Amino acid sequence: MQFTLDDEPRFPRGKRSGIGIIGCGHIVQTAHLPAYEKYGLNIVGVYDISEQAMRTVQQRFHVRHAFASVDDLFASSDIEVVDIATHPAERAGLILKALQAGKHVLSQKPFALDMHTAQELIQEAERRHLTLAVNQNGRWAPPWRITTQLVQQGAIGEVLAVTHLFDTRFEWVTGTVFDTIPHWAIYDYGLHWIDSIHCWLADTPLTSIRAREYRTPDQPMESKADWGMWCEFVYANGAHAMIRSVGCSQTQRDGHPFWLHGTQGIIRGSILGKGNDFVELERDGISSRYPLKGQWFPDGFAGTMGELLCAIEEDREPYHSARHTLRSLQMTLAACQSAEHNGEVVPYEEMKR
Repeated sequence: MQFTLDDEPRFPRGKRSGIGIIGCGHIVQTAHLPAYEKYGLNIVGVYDISEQAMRTVQQRFHVRHAFASVDDLFASSDIEVVDIATHPAERAGLILKALQAGKHVLSQKPFALDMHTAQELIQEAERRHLTLAVNQNGRWAPPWRITTQLVQQGAIGEVLAVTHLFDTRFEWVTGTVFDTIPHWAIYDYGLHWIDSIHCWLADTPLTSIRAREYRTPDQPMESKADWGMWCEFVYANGAHAMIRSVGCSQTQRDGHPFWLHGTQGIIRGSILGKGNDFVELERDGISSRYPLKGQWFPDGFAGTMGELLCAIEEDREPYHSARHTLRSLQMTLAACQSAEHNGEVVPYEEMKR
């Protein structure tokens, strides 16, 4: 079988909309702006409560404006899209203000801390005929992007099982802001992997979720966030998805292998490794490995912004719209709820609350 596969970001054919960025922290400096610079996007200006961070970004990436306030950024007629890359607690309020200012929004994930707020923001964007997208940049990470296209084109038939493994070591988290985030491995880090499961089993009714978090035996006393966890997602037709975080791996081949088993084949791959990323399809006794043209960082971040800009130009809903990613948020919050009760099953009806 022949498949149409392309893991590169796509951008509008017409003019590039002006982009304003709120938040000039590590992720903006190492991913957002390198991606936007690489693909020639139109960055009008930035704002951050830290003037030093803002000036550093302005000088390093030759950004035209460093705004004195977030209101000044919202007031700029040159800005059509606002990229919100702040800490989670501030995002919902900034999204609302951006929508009220008539701006399209790309929000870092998660775009809300609870389902009620998420629904309200989606309704506000739709009421104003504006686009609210979520920076689920893992969807454009090359191995996952190719995998999604293979699934959508029926390469393995019906998806029966998804398995993710974090074959890595989380000692880098100790002493960082991530170390203080409740349910960090699920809520912040694991959300990308949960979102991938949502994309690959999107039309299959979900029935229940379980999750557990635990400290690994060699985890240092000063670290706060659990390095070990697992999440289990059960579907009405018997399909099953699992994420397992080892978190204490001593491997030098650091990575995140994954497997999709279907009725007609298997997809194997690995992501976010040290030069070990790949994706391979096995079907009818033949294995095919596909070339990857980019990397999650920074190309995945170009993918999210490019898809948003294309959706605006083409007057359609983007693939990573807040409405489409709502199930991923719902699944993540349910997994956190289960982890708080040591792996207790959370039925789908409770997830919707």
